[in-house]
Amino acid sequence: MENIQILMAGMTAVILFIFGLENFSKEIERITGEHFRQSLSNATRLPIVGVIIGALVTMVIQSSSATSVIAISLVNAGVLSFKSSVGIIFGSNVGTTITAQLVAFKLTAYAPVIIIIGFFMSLVRSRSAIFGKAIFYFGFVFFSLNLISSSLAPLQSNQTLIDLLIQPQNPLLAILIGCVFTAMVQSSSVTTGLAIVFTQQGILGLENAVPLIMGANIGTTATALIAVFNMDTAAKKAALSHFLFNVGGVLLFTPALLIFGHHLSTLETDPAIALAFIHLLFNVITSILFTLAITPFTRLVDTILGEGKMDFERLSLPHYDDDTSFESIKSDLERGSGELYVFLQENYNSVTLSIETNYRGVFDAAEKRLDYINFVKKQYMHYFSKAVNAVEDKTDSHALIKLIHQFDYLFQIHDSITDLFNTKKVMNEQFIELKTDVLIVIRDLSSQTLTLFDDLRQAIQSQEAFDIRKQSKALQQHIDEANRDLLALLADPTRVDAGALTNFVTYSQRLKDKLNNYAMIKMPEQTAVATKSKSHQD
Repeated sequence: MENIQILMAGMTAVILFIFGLENFSKEIERITGEHFRQSLSNATRLPIVGVIIGALVTMVIQSSSATSVIAISLVNAGVLSFKSSVGIIFGSNVGTTITAQLVAFKLTAYAPVIIIIGFFMSLVRSRSAIFGKAIFYFGFVFFSLNLISSSLAPLQSNQTLIDLLIQPQNPLLAILIGCVFTAMVQSSSVTTGLAIVFTQQGILGLENAVPLIMGANIGTTATALIAVFNMDTAAKKAALSHFLFNVGGVLLFTPALLIFGHHLSTLETDPAIALAFIHLLFNVITSILFTLAITPFTRLVDTILGEGKMDFERLSLPHYDDDTSFESIKSDLERGSGELYVFLQENYNSVTLSIETNYRGVFDAAEKRLDYINFVKKQYMHYFSKAVNAVEDKTDSHALIKLIHQFDYLFQIHDSITDLFNTKKVMNEQFIELKTDVLIVIRDLSSQTLTLFDDLRQAIQSQEAFDIRKQSKALQQHIDEANRDLLALLADPTRVDAGALTNFVTYSQRLKDKLNNYAMIKMPEQTAVATKSKSHQD
């Protein structure tokens, strides 16, 4: 009965540890997630820089899995090259060793103080309050490790268990156990932290603990492998690199473990400190070796998965440095606005196609494209804040403001397309199917909207006069007809798809207005000439 109570107390403490680690990682990502992504996306072509960035980010968020998944998502978005992501993934394993160091040197004793500080910081009405939860969970992680240590302390008197765990076991079996357990809890920090606590307690022998933490490196790749099922080939390459890197490191060190592992028990150093040092050494040496061989390594991955292509072409985003002239900025933004407009038209086509059909693939593709534009928007906002530094006079200032307004309308167009997509998402959640008459109305509206997209794009490219009133009036007539059809449907309580049509008509109206606004600011001279000519004819 006593052993069952110890086991239950230990399991509870482990669950609290996992809970604290997950929430600490989420809090850090919530506070500075975009900064982390920006740091990752700014990794240069030098692999060593990627390694350093990956290590630093993982030290902060305490999750190599999270760093790897972020890197892979940026590869999927076309922000990072596959080769740049590999360096970041290598570095993430080094960063995750910080947990082991803190536990080994018994800095966890300060956990209650950290929890108290974090709690009171979250109550204070100031900007520092946003860090309160993160600090609280940081203390909670190590407090739960202390709880694990104290709850399992009675096991030190269980000689049968100690004999089992202290005596050297098959290292390959220990590696497998570490891999499986880490894959289950989705965190190598959990496995490493527990191994060090058990070593401190004298429950786990160093010979068995070392292969456990080696296996944890393989198990932590499960998160990244799961994340890439619907991603591009480049993202799949990054995930495969993560897996091969960690497996390769274990394979490199396993012979040494098999030959010299039985000598680990003779080390005079504190076993927990020795384990933390071995963990650090293992990850640092593996990262260095693979970084030196990064070119043949990436070639191997290319050979396995092939070159591959992205499922949609990414936009060429502008980059600012101190030497960039305003003319260059203006040229980049003019080109970028045109490319973004075409991309948004394709997004609209994907979203409306997902509404008209029930193909999951079309829906997922549309969602991925919309998520990518959310990323693009943040990149442009960041670029605008820097581009201001290149303004030299009022002419430059007016030109930049006009360009910023163009992008503002483009992102408003994106918002309306996202609203349409969310309508489809609600339909999926509520299992609403569109009947034929509603489908006909939606196809008619989407066709007319695409025509407006096309006409405006052609006018922009040709720089010819464009009568936006005439073009939008044709679309407005179809919107008005849809509203009349909608009245009849709303009167019928059995037509659950009427709500979907209501949303589609409303968002189509907003989209038309935003396209009008974009046309007026993008080419005011051409629209003004066309409008004036039209009024003379009338």
